[in-house]
Amino acid sequence: MPSHLQAAYDARLAQGEIRPDAAQAAALAALVRLEGDLARAEPSGFASFFKKPESQKGVYLIGPVGRGKSMLMDLFFAHAPVEKKRRIHFHVFMGEIHRLIDAWRKGDPAARKARFGQHKGDDPIPPVADVVAGQARLLCFDEFQVTDIADAMILGRLFEALFARGVTLVATSNRLPDQLYKDGINRQLFLPFIKLLKSKVEVVSVAGPHDYRLDRLRAAGTWFSPNDPDNARSFEALWKDMLGGEEEVGETLEVLGRKVHLPHAQGGMVRATFASLCSVALGPNDYIAIAERFHTLFLEDVPRLTPNRREEARRFVILIDALYEAHAKLIVLAQAEPTTLYPQGDGAFEFERTASRLQEMRSADWLAEDAG
Repeated sequence: MPSHLQAAYDARLAQGEIRPDAAQAAALAALVRLEGDLARAEPSGFASFFKKPESQKGVYLIGPVGRGKSMLMDLFFAHAPVEKKRRIHFHVFMGEIHRLIDAWRKGDPAARKARFGQHKGDDPIPPVADVVAGQARLLCFDEFQVTDIADAMILGRLFEALFARGVTLVATSNRLPDQLYKDGINRQLFLPFIKLLKSKVEVVSVAGPHDYRLDRLRAAGTWFSPNDPDNARSFEALWKDMLGGEEEVGETLEVLGRKVHLPHAQGGMVRATFASLCSVALGPNDYIAIAERFHTLFLEDVPRLTPNRREEARRFVILIDALYEAHAKLIVLAQAEPTTLYPQGDGAFEFERTASRLQEMRSADWLAEDAG
């Protein structure tokens, strides 16, 4: 049968929206294979009421940012021959899972029955898996990574239950399965999940030499100043372009028991104002968490700094240090260039190191580096 996914990809090539890419071609072949497997396995007609859905061999796209993994998965998702399917960022999905587990554990029989359609038992994994599998036979995860011990400890049993219920997985990641939760606490308890994952997905490298995201950053620049309408429009346009049509979903990070809400986030990118990050009581651990979670920060409305904004300037310095150490990308809409952002007064001398880092972070060499 003809592949709708292949036809859609070829149409983009013909229209010049994308260029031929050998690494993408290998990933496309795996996704076309899965498209066919899902079509053949999809129950139809009267038989659909009795045939138990079967999990298919999924696809795990691994590679640096900017190589087209998300674009390929988006095309696949749009044309996947499955009625019930979800494309969701992995961290958002795990947040949903923890809320479902919490609802099962705290719910009385009536509340459980209303939420899950069942109420017996102490183990939350089977009813949670029933809910997830009832919503989607195909799960497409962007930015698959495991850094949280709470996630790590439930993933094995959760996905064993999901695969048993016929769920198929497609994911993008910048880490091989064997590198997930690397150096994590009690990682030996996580190893069975890695073994299960490798048995259920085809791992395909999308690591071509061309970084398409970098093209956009180089063309547009990463420091927009002064903060006038023209530069604000350019900053906004670059954010929209980097989103690539995706919706902002937001994210909440938990840092030392506190929650840091970032409403403008998608995948590995986040957008925030200077005031929301530097005029509130955030500290080094918060900034490190942001830098570790996101590979790109769009920071807007950075003012010219003066001694009477010393505390905000101090937080800004700590934020930049965290981003610098994580090799993150930084796009800024500011009132002034880095070297004149803190022109004089108490604190200006200490800010020179930060200005130097800001200059380095807008260089071609910095942009060409892969975030850790």
